[in-house]
Amino acid sequence: MLDLKALHEDTRIDHKSHPFQLFQNRCSAKKTEECILYLHWHEHFEWIIMRKGRAVFHIDSRPYEIEAGEVIIIPGGALHVGYALDEGDVHYDSVVVNRALFQDFTSDPVHEQYVAPYLEGSVRFPVKPAAENAACAGYYSLLNEAVEEMAMQLPAYQLVVKSKLHALFTLMARTFMPHQLRDRSGAGYFPNRERFKQLIARIEADPQEKLSVGEAASQVGLNVYHFCKMFKKLTGRTLVEYVNGCRMSEAEHLLQGSSLTVTEIAAQVGCDNANYFTKLFKQYKGMTPSQARGMKEG
Repeated sequence: MLDLKALHEDTRIDHKSHPFQLFQNRCSAKKTEECILYLHWHEHFEWIIMRKGRAVFHIDSRPYEIEAGEVIIIPGGALHVGYALDEGDVHYDSVVVNRALFQDFTSDPVHEQYVAPYLEGSVRFPVKPAAENAACAGYYSLLNEAVEEMAMQLPAYQLVVKSKLHALFTLMARTFMPHQLRDRSGAGYFPNRERFKQLIARIEADPQEKLSVGEAASQVGLNVYHFCKMFKKLTGRTLVEYVNGCRMSEAEHLLQGSSLTVTEIAAQVGCDNANYFTKLFKQYKGMTPSQARGMKEG
């Protein structure tokens, strides 16, 4: 089972001397609109390569649909969340890169001119580069070769990955920087983002908490109307839908990873009524709690 919280904020980088990481996400038998990646953020730069199925990723409140073979880019610090668009399997690879990977290039003025601004976030690549400029599709072979190296981990693969990723960043910068430098104002942030981060951390830390829309709106400094509008743009869900989705994913994890009864699990994720919990679980996961537990046993 994929741990949807594995990429939450403190993204794992195994080797500090070569700070990149591959996450091969394989989400099986998903329902349409089921969450495949919890709302989260991290300071690293991220490439997502869709391998199978279709999904929509909301990145700093904007939705981007992606299908097999397409690539999206998530800048450091951006809030992002993903949902399946069709029933079935959804497979995607995530390549997370810390800008320290290229620290030995910092004395190179060409690197500082072309690559560093993207790594530092002063300018951003388009989320879907190939949709903006078709030439970018030809650069993705470098990304796929880097993924293959990370997956196989042959001797000195770190150096190969580093060279592939640097070439990729450089070619992308060559394509987009000339017109982007004319307008660095489009950072893509949205108001109250840091407060929304704190709210999401609160929701995920305690799925039992009874959090009202008014309390949530107050935490991010908005009135209820504007909060509901912004939260829906950010996550593609209402607050209640998002909280219930988090609770049901936590319940699925407990069903397959613990010996707690369904009633105990319902209480642990904030549902006082076991029958209502079963109805909600089936709505979000497309199966009953007992079926979910049986998948572990099978």
